[in-house]
Amino acid sequence: MEIFPTQYSTLSSAALNIKLGESYSLSDTTCRLLVRNVSDTYILESATGKYIFKIYRDAHRKQEEIRGEVELLTVLFEKGASVSRPIPDKSGEILQVFNAAEGTRYGVLFTWAEGKPVYTMTDSQLETVGREMAILHDISSSIQLSYQRKAYSVETVIIRPLEVVEPAFAGLEEEYDYLKHTAKEVINQYQNFFSGFNYGYCHFDFLPKNFHFDDNDVITFFDFDFAGEGFLAYDITSFFIHFFLEFTTGKITAEEARRAFGVFVDSYRKVRRLSDEEISAIPYLGFGFWVFYLGFQYENFDDWSNLFFGPKFLKERTALIKKWMDTAHVLLP
Repeated sequence: MEIFPTQYSTLSSAALNIKLGESYSLSDTTCRLLVRNVSDTYILESATGKYIFKIYRDAHRKQEEIRGEVELLTVLFEKGASVSRPIPDKSGEILQVFNAAEGTRYGVLFTWAEGKPVYTMTDSQLETVGREMAILHDISSSIQLSYQRKAYSVETVIIRPLEVVEPAFAGLEEEYDYLKHTAKEVINQYQNFFSGFNYGYCHFDFLPKNFHFDDNDVITFFDFDFAGEGFLAYDITSFFIHFFLEFTTGKITAEEARRAFGVFVDSYRKVRRLSDEEISAIPYLGFGFWVFYLGFQYENFDDWSNLFFGPKFLKERTALIKKWMDTAHVLLP
């Protein structure tokens, strides 16, 4: 009997446990699914250590892009950045290949990022994020990968995502008109304001959920799934979004947000140049960040985001974007 067409399978943790133990010469392993999402993430534990195994979806990442992520992380690690790195198997191969129900899927084993995410950071931790992000950017701005990664431009972060999500805004014309009108203003700023900005491979999702501090406040960055070429200020922006969200939910005051982000910026600038113009551009870069992920969520909603992606979410998200455009500049140092 032929396998019925499948768009998204979940590989067995038990079968992966056996396969990965053999491929990486690990003994006494256990494997469990951690997250079923953009890519499926498993925790693999052995007698000697703990690892993350990530399986990509073909609809989201082709082999070329996966190899680009692997190459980027390998270079970053070798040059001294604090990142979770890919691990080759006993034959030296990084990519593991699976004949899944929907077709070929690829997986990569990563080192475990010790520690946990910290959402209320001390000044010392903020300084660490600034310093280590600047070190990462020094490397990522000076290399050219052999494999293609997404380029973040006006077209890919604003124009195309807005076209993609338009059908989802049926009945929410006022919200969609706001996004279109604001997009025109933001695009004008891109054209007039962004020349000379630092450029390279950016993470594009530098929220605290994507780095851990261990007990000694050593930091490890991970989840480079969206890493691509673009303004490095996108990483500054996504980190700033954390403080905006903390302020919006009433967890910190505007003064506290400005001060904390200022500590981060000062530390970054001790390692690498970051212009006042790049800081001033954060509200416009952030609009692109929000719109890009709206487009991504819409294109992938039937696989994982259908529990939240609907009229209520779109109305609330548009209101949040409006609040961002109205108040982000107030929170900047």
